[in-house]
Amino acid sequence: MIYDVKDFAAEVVNKSFQVPVLVDFWAEWCAPCRLLGPILEKLASQSGDRWVLAKVNTEELQDVAKVYRVSSIPNVKLFVDGNVVSEFLGALPEYQIVQWLQKVLPGKHRQQIEKAKTLLSENKLVDAEVLLQDIFKAEPDNQEVRILLAKTIVFVEPHKASELVKDVSDSKYSELAETIHTISRLLQIQANSATLPESPTKGMYLSAVSDTALQNFNGAIEKFIRIIRNDRYYDDDGARKACIAIFKYLGEEHETTLKYRRDFSSALY
Repeated sequence: MIYDVKDFAAEVVNKSFQVPVLVDFWAEWCAPCRLLGPILEKLASQSGDRWVLAKVNTEELQDVAKVYRVSSIPNVKLFVDGNVVSEFLGALPEYQIVQWLQKVLPGKHRQQIEKAKTLLSENKLVDAEVLLQDIFKAEPDNQEVRILLAKTIVFVEPHKASELVKDVSDSKYSELAETIHTISRLLQIQANSATLPESPTKGMYLSAVSDTALQNFNGAIEKFIRIIRNDRYYDDDGARKACIAIFKYLGEEHETTLKYRRDFSSALY
């Protein structure tokens, strides 16, 4: 869909809650705009229902241009859920615009993904898994979906969770991918404790791992912190890695993270 904007709030802001809106800020006198316009229109006609193109004449909608800080044209902004999520200036060649769109356009299932995140935050893991499995079937290469799905199953199917995130390359998700790998390894250690080195620390370490498997995170972290203080490098610094993984899994604002973060830092230094 391609259209000239008359009512910006209705035709761009509100509409972007239904479908991503690519806004082309242009003017008749702008030569680069005349080069860029046909390229955007061609791409819009090929986009199916993934996004729509809204053209804003900055001479006619000067107030809108001012609100969105359009000081040079052509200026192209992508609106999603009422907000600008990315933009570019100037008349880029078609291949660069295609690459940019591939990078910045949200997936078709973004609303379902947000719902799954809410379910995860409410610890409704089974409901989140069902929703994410459906999305994963439709978008198996979606790295965010892989991470979230792994998070829902890591305590039930640790090996499968680790496999889901092994190819995650997006830096936005690298910390969570490492978190999944760490927790998965801990849970697999529980089933094969002979892989751990013999040491007076081993018993407490296995107890902390057992608490982790039971999702008794407070108990696990207390034991891991004791290990950090007494035998820091047991299992290749495993207690430190375990604490970080639990904090990342729960989130920085979770009550357990807030409760133990200072003790953890103190134990390290």
